[in-house]
Amino acid sequence: MSQTEPSIRIENVVASVILGHNLDLPSISRALPEDIEYNPERFPGALFRLKRPKTAILIFSSGKMICVGAKSERLARLAVRKVMRRLRESGIVITSKAEITIENIVASASLGGKIDLEKASFTLRRTMYEPEQFPGLIYRMDDPKVVILIFASGKLVIVGAREEGDVRGAVGKLKNQLEEQELIFY
Repeated sequence: MSQTEPSIRIENVVASVILGHNLDLPSISRALPEDIEYNPERFPGALFRLKRPKTAILIFSSGKMICVGAKSERLARLAVRKVMRRLRESGIVITSKAEITIENIVASASLGGKIDLEKASFTLRRTMYEPEQFPGLIYRMDDPKVVILIFASGKLVIVGAREEGDVRGAVGKLKNQLEEQELIFY
């Protein structure tokens, strides 16, 4: 057993926002020309980039928005609130409160040891391992419901989490499974 704690880093949080009413994107782009990129011939939404927190928010005329690039759930929510405030300050009418949902969290982690992927592919349930196609093992964990890319180096990529706690839980659970089956070597 290792006493080493895995290192985990949130790489991207994707949040969706529903306003419940339509938005006039041409008016928004005229009201905030320094903040908004809007070219309806190339893309049906407007892009609002924030420097702090460093995120991008796609705004659609349906009143839906997508926030990408945040490094935590808290920063994703902060970015949405900042954009909503800027829209209101510029005279854009927002009639409802934003309904924010975390859709996906992408994280990277390191377990600090080498992993026997060949044996892990037979021991862990719901895996796919084709080293000729991809150097990592794809593990679909049931609880929490995430997909983990496992590399022989002990590095992981976790996708599909809806809460930061699910990322920590999945990494800890995987580490325990690998140690119990003697598939990780420190």
